[in-house]
Amino acid sequence: MGILEFAMQMEKDSEQFYCDFASQTENKGLRTILNMLADEEHKHFSIVEKMKTEMPTAVETNILDDVKNVFVEMKQTGTFLGPEITQIQLYTKAQDMERKSIDFYAEKVDEVPRADQRRWFVTLAEEEKKHYFLLENIIEFVSRPQTWLENAEFCHLEEY
Repeated sequence: MGILEFAMQMEKDSEQFYCDFASQTENKGLRTILNMLADEEHKHFSIVEKMKTEMPTAVETNILDDVKNVFVEMKQTGTFLGPEITQIQLYTKAQDMERKSIDFYAEKVDEVPRADQRRWFVTLAEEEKKHYFLLENIIEFVSRPQTWLENAEFCHLEEY
């Protein structure tokens, strides 16, 4: 299996993981976030697929802003989850997947043949970093739902 085929499979597996996890989550806000992550992974799959034959078009993601709005809405409606260890473990597993994706794109960037593909691998690694930090914030959010948003004033997410 070539690098691009492996990347496509990795993105497809990540998308499926988020879809499965979203269907198991009863919290509407977190389900929305997981579906957003699944959509992002689908976009990544499409980008890598296009790399095989053409240069993909630019992709602009607003996932961090969108998720911030979901968190604010959850806070306003009082919709929280308790610190359930099984959920935290699932988010941690998703975070591990994102870390593997970051590492994969960073390691393979010099192995793809074309300069445009190398640039896209760097871009995809940066996108996966956003997902990683998002999951880090979700873990913190479900661990401390009553104080997380006010105390942090939602400054956990780093701007890129």
